[in-house]
Amino acid sequence: MKAVQVTGYGDVDKLELVEKKVPEPKSGEVLIKVKACGINNTEIWMREGAYGSGGKSGWRPEGIQFPRIPGSDITGCIEKTGSEVDESLIGKDVVLFPFTSSGKEGLEHISEDMSFIGSEYDGGYAEYVTWPADLCYEMPLSDPIESAVFSVSGMTAWHMVEQIQAKPAETIMVTGANGGVGSLNVQIAANVFGSKVIAIVGDLKLEEKMKELGATHVLSYKSDNLAEQIIEVNGGPVDSVLDVVGDALFSTSLQVLKKGGKFCTSGSAGGQKTELDFRTLYLKHITLYGSVLGTRNEFKRMLDAIEEGKIKPVIDRTFPLEEAREAQAYFKNAGKLGKIVLIP
Repeated sequence: MKAVQVTGYGDVDKLELVEKKVPEPKSGEVLIKVKACGINNTEIWMREGAYGSGGKSGWRPEGIQFPRIPGSDITGCIEKTGSEVDESLIGKDVVLFPFTSSGKEGLEHISEDMSFIGSEYDGGYAEYVTWPADLCYEMPLSDPIESAVFSVSGMTAWHMVEQIQAKPAETIMVTGANGGVGSLNVQIAANVFGSKVIAIVGDLKLEEKMKELGATHVLSYKSDNLAEQIIEVNGGPVDSVLDVVGDALFSTSLQVLKKGGKFCTSGSAGGQKTELDFRTLYLKHITLYGSVLGTRNEFKRMLDAIEEGKIKPVIDRTFPLEEAREAQAYFKNAGKLGKIVLIP
């Protein structure tokens, strides 16, 4: 089979297109012919060593074992079953829950042994992948490309919105609102939980598209007086912030939050380190949440909302598997709207 593997830490030249044997499903696993694989920051940061380097990069303490096939937002068709798996699953189109864990229900994502497909296991930048049968769910949409944009980004966004306990009467500011997680934050907060959303983007040419996703107001982070604009359009401070940007908008976020407000972050594309005056936190009674991925029950609730049409796929562009280097380079460009998807 064709596969793209990461050979070590570095730039996109560390992605190599190779021929490998089709993997065999072990007991409890299935073999899936990959139909689409969405790109996430996760596999790019893993390649770049942003989670650490040497023995410290990855989701597990022992780090990444190279070469590794990346990719975690995977849809495909089950072609073969291992032992202890019902053969009636063959021919089913599925979307993959992206990690294994021994954590108790509701705590799977924070278990010490949480292991991620595309990081601790070979992932979806390939024509075939094996995965536990009980972590394969029916695709929420008939199109495998559209169904491949939700697993990691969608579950992360869903978990963020649940963490801040979004309510219909509240206003939520979403940073990086045109990205994979951000565009889903907008939809989930507005269309599932009924909150008012202020979407922060770079290019205001995206305003109408963001409003179609559910945003009430759309503002640009390039504004010289962004904090004042946010408070003005909302008629006061916001209740919560859902952030994927990090340093670049951290100060503004704390400034526009109301007393008792909530700040939830799942990314740091605009800077991984920041300055914090602790007085801002305790004088405004602000709660900070760190967030990544989510639980199996949240994943199921997200799939239900997608099937009901409350959350729609937002795809910027697709690439063939052979152009994985170009796809990851394009992923880092500003001004995109939605996900980038690889097609094996």
